[in-house]
Amino acid sequence: MNTKKIVITGGPGTGKSSVLQEFSRRGYTCFPEISRQVTLEAQQQGISQLFLTDPLLFSKKLLEGREKQFLDAEKRDAERVFIDRGVHDVLAYMDYAGNPFPPYFTEVCEKCRYDAVFVMPPWKDIYVSDNERYEDFQQATAIYRFIKSTYIAYGYELVEVPTGSIPLRADFILEKLGIAMPE
Repeated sequence: MNTKKIVITGGPGTGKSSVLQEFSRRGYTCFPEISRQVTLEAQQQGISQLFLTDPLLFSKKLLEGREKQFLDAEKRDAERVFIDRGVHDVLAYMDYAGNPFPPYFTEVCEKCRYDAVFVMPPWKDIYVSDNERYEDFQQATAIYRFIKSTYIAYGYELVEVPTGSIPLRADFILEKLGIAMPE
C-alpha cells in the first residue's frame, strides 16, 4: 500500500497536537510530536533543556525519530498517516537558532518526501508556554516563518490551516485532502 504521509507543522503552541488528537479520535493513524519525549528523557538524565545545552545532539535525536516515523508510516496498512512535524522542522529550528548542522541532515530531508504539508499559523489566543515549550509568542512566530521557508525551499506547497475550533481545523485539512466528510 502506498500510504500517504501528511505533515501537520507550524510554530510552537499553534494547535498541531490537538488536531492530531482529533484525527486519532476519528480513527486515523497518527504519529505524535517527539520533541517533548526527547526533552523529557534528557530531563530524566539531569539536562533541563537539551536543545539549549546541546542543540546538535537534540536535533540529531529529533531527526532520527522523525525519519523513523516517516519509514514506519510507509509500513502502515493505512491510506494515510498524519504526522506531528516532519524532518524538515529540525532544519528550520537549527536555522532559527543559528546552529550549523552536518550535511546528512539535508540528505534526510531530501530523501523523506511527504505527500502534503499543512502549516498552523501563530495564534496568540491559544499560545501557552510550559516546561517543554520555552519560547515566547514572538519567538514562536519567528520559528513559524523559518518552518515555512524551509519546507518551501524543499519544494513543498504549504496549505495554511485557518484558526478555529479543533474539529473545524481537522475538517479543513480533510476537505483539502479530498476526504469526504460524514453527514
